[in-house]
Amino acid sequence: MLLIIGSVGTWVLVSTTLSDQNITTPEDAVCLADTEVRGPFSAYCQAETIDRNVREITGGLTYAELPRDDERRGTAQNAAFLQASLFTSVLAFGVAAMAFGMGVIFILIGLGMRDVKEQLASDRR
Repeated sequence: MLLIIGSVGTWVLVSTTLSDQNITTPEDAVCLADTEVRGPFSAYCQAETIDRNVREITGGLTYAELPRDDERRGTAQNAAFLQASLFTSVLAFGVAAMAFGMGVIFILIGLGMRDVKEQLASDRR
C-alpha cells in the first residue's frame, strides 16, 4: 500500500511542478502541439521539440560538438539543460507508474496467499 501512496504522491508532485512552470508545447511541436506540459507525454514531446529546434539552430550539432567560441553554444547548453530536466520528469513519471504497478501486484499476491492459507485451513478441518 505504501508503494501506491508514494507513487500517487510522486505523480501529483511532478505533475503540479511541471504545471506551475506554465510550459505549453508550441504549435509546431513534434507531437501534442499546443498542449500544457504537465504529464509524461507532453514533457517528452516538449523535450523532443526543443531538440529539433536547437539542432536547426546549431546545424545539427550538440552542445559538446560546438566550438567553445561559437555563439550558439549558450543556446545549445540551455536546450540541453531543459531537455535533461524534462526527461528527468518523464523518468519520475515512469518510476511512479512502476511503483504503483508493483504495489498493486504485491497486494494481489498478499490476497492470493491469504486465500491459499484459508483454503489450507479449511481442508484440515
